[in-house]
Amino acid sequence: MNRYNFKEVELKWQKFWEQNKTFKSKLDKSKKKFYCLEMFPYPSGKIHMGHVRNYTIGDVLARYKILKGFNVLHPMGWDSFGMPAENAAKQNNLDPKTWTESNISKMKVQLKKLGLSIDWDREISTCSEDYYKHQQKFFLELYKKKLVYRKENYVNWDPIDQTVLANEQVIDGKGWRSGAIVERKKLNQWFFNISKFSDDLLESLNQLDKWPKKVKLMQKNWIGKSFGCEIDFKIEGSLPIKSIKCFTTRPDTLFGFSFLAVSVDHEIAKFYEKDKEFIKFKDECSKSGTTEESIAVGEKIGFKTNLLAISPVDPSKKVPVYFANFVLMDYGFGAVFGCPAHDQRDFDFAKKYNLEIKTVVKPKEEDDSFTVKEKAFSDDGIIINSDFLNGLEAPNNSVLETIKILETRKIGKKLITFRLKDWGVSRQRYWGCPIPIAYDEEGNEYPIPDNMLPVQLPKNIDLNVKGNPLDHQKNWKEITIDGKKLTRETDTLDTFVCSSWYYLRFCSPTEKNYGYTKEDIDYWMPVDQYIGGIEHAILHLLYSRFFMRALAFENEKFNITEPFEDLFTQGMVCHETYKDPENNWVSPDEIETINGEKRLRKNNKVKITVGPSESMSKSKKNTIDPEKIIENYGADSARLFILSDSPPEKDVQWSEEGISSSYKFIQKLWNLHSKFEDEMSKNHKKDSSENILKFTSLFIKKIENYLENFSYNVIIASMHEMYNFFLKELNNEYTKETLYENYIKILTAISPIIPHYTSETLELLKYKNKLSWPLYNKDILIEDSVNIVVQINGKKRGLLNLNKNLNEEMIFEKIQKDEKLSKYISGPIKKKIYVQNKLINLII
Repeated sequence: MNRYNFKEVELKWQKFWEQNKTFKSKLDKSKKKFYCLEMFPYPSGKIHMGHVRNYTIGDVLARYKILKGFNVLHPMGWDSFGMPAENAAKQNNLDPKTWTESNISKMKVQLKKLGLSIDWDREISTCSEDYYKHQQKFFLELYKKKLVYRKENYVNWDPIDQTVLANEQVIDGKGWRSGAIVERKKLNQWFFNISKFSDDLLESLNQLDKWPKKVKLMQKNWIGKSFGCEIDFKIEGSLPIKSIKCFTTRPDTLFGFSFLAVSVDHEIAKFYEKDKEFIKFKDECSKSGTTEESIAVGEKIGFKTNLLAISPVDPSKKVPVYFANFVLMDYGFGAVFGCPAHDQRDFDFAKKYNLEIKTVVKPKEEDDSFTVKEKAFSDDGIIINSDFLNGLEAPNNSVLETIKILETRKIGKKLITFRLKDWGVSRQRYWGCPIPIAYDEEGNEYPIPDNMLPVQLPKNIDLNVKGNPLDHQKNWKEITIDGKKLTRETDTLDTFVCSSWYYLRFCSPTEKNYGYTKEDIDYWMPVDQYIGGIEHAILHLLYSRFFMRALAFENEKFNITEPFEDLFTQGMVCHETYKDPENNWVSPDEIETINGEKRLRKNNKVKITVGPSESMSKSKKNTIDPEKIIENYGADSARLFILSDSPPEKDVQWSEEGISSSYKFIQKLWNLHSKFEDEMSKNHKKDSSENILKFTSLFIKKIENYLENFSYNVIIASMHEMYNFFLKELNNEYTKETLYENYIKILTAISPIIPHYTSETLELLKYKNKLSWPLYNKDILIEDSVNIVVQINGKKRGLLNLNKNLNEEMIFEKIQKDEKLSKYISGPIKKKIYVQNKLINLII
């Protein structure tokens, strides 16, 4: 047979699937459903290898479930609002909508080349008015439930993107997109009341038994349930302040108290509003963000007040009160007591301001003379230097005991708090979903009436203005509702709002009146299998869980609280990194190999340094263009390689040798197909053995198990075994019917992996029936004999291949007759332990 022309074959089947949609089952709601959903892509205009891996994994599963007879919902949409589109539009003098829709068109063509079983009739885009109209309705619905509110608050301000960021969008004190150091800024902002569901979001993690433990742990830590104590510290000084309330998770360290620190937004700040030094200090604090992460990486600074705080456990001890940049107003009560010896942040602060560092916890192996010197001791230990708390095990016993004592003495009381704060959703940019609220001159809020939705973005506006472009749109901002002149909200919603409910819209993508129909979500929801990267563990997944609860709150018609039943987090696609002598990143396309050395293609005198393999990123230039791979090797080769190198949950290492090997294997399978056709044409009269029947049944059973457990790389290994088996076995004589029947089953079983190739070979075999997952002969897999492990005094001494279900004495007779095993029996048998068909242990 001629060489396999993948370009011709893949183009043919892409057109066929587009026209006939053979992968879509006719919806019969009496059948079982399977909702398979991958990550919601941003339309950048170019797919990357991460897309290839994510969507190939999902596609294999979707195709398998179709073969198993499920109604499969496997949709695709676009997370199409956001700053990148707005920035690109500014740079290229384009309308963001035009730029975005052009990118969607390009990426759609690219994704179709992969042969994905996507129902494009359900395609959605978040920047479409048909989508964000319903999002605005949801917003107003939550507003009526008091799950959305507006308040003035300090927020994380990205000075590059000129917008607010949620705490979850600040990574190591920097903006998640721009990488700029985040600042504090006080603004009127809209918030989703996610903290109302903190306890439920936390406790319900226990019910998500199909989620990876690492994702649940990340969410648990982010929600951050803290068990501690509320304490009132009496205050002395010239100001009319009698006490300051604190929350602490370590009241057992109170005897190490050496300062009290409050937020610059604490109520006592009003007494220092005219103090020039305090104003200067407050401005300095604004240069850091409002998250624990941004504060952790920044310098700890303080402003000393003229107040003293009295220790509640030792009234003779009085310590200074500071304003400190590391204290957040929205944690506890905006005040913390400092125990430098056992908190590194407090330790750094105390060192800087020459404050006492008193050791009150020692390691278990140390004596009471232990002293903290170079850094804080924050591990488990024993309480010392603490009067009535001495000897308690910290923190396991000491915290509870301390709270009991403080409550008895009316010094403090038990309190539970959460790290999770309300989700700030206001963004100061044009390209986002408009917030459906207007204001009168006094600032009172007016929800936009339902008959005036959607609130559309103004078109053809100048984006090259300072700040939010919508603030400059006077004609758009001015609105009249019921004869009253109002001004629209100019902030738009965070794009994570868009991706917090898109899975519901896929169920009813054409519904005009509401975002979904109850009938559709009752059938399709929850999503049976969600596939996405671990990077979505906090942002997208937590917000989606909140959004479902918000919709279900006070809503008898909606009772689904968890959107994703099963979660699979795939690994990254990695590639070597390269640098030139000037330490500049170099892409693989710019390199050629000469005599085993990598050199710059445009100047082969320049040697290239090979760095570690890292996840592909544009910044490090270690990306591979999927379109070029598909063009040179074919989509099936790309799918085969992306699944073969490592388990889907692990990172995959990209290599030219790997993709070339996958391409060669497709060609080998094509040659095997030719051999099958040749053997069938010989029309042998009878079968030479049952080897093919046994192999096919075992192959189908294994592939089914691997597909159910995401062991995709093992499937590829099994395909190689299959090739090697048939390459030899076809030399024996089998009837045309036997070969045809078994080969069809083999092709069907591997069709989720390489759909173009299997569709072509099935057509060449003139197979006309609807494909369904092949049945296999379970009886033929039942072996007449088994391997029995023989142990002497618990130590394995050998194996005996015997007929099944022999009794203990018959097996013992076989051991006595076996030369190798009998020599181990050197004395009388005290006991025989027999596990039928598995092992026998002789105790001598």
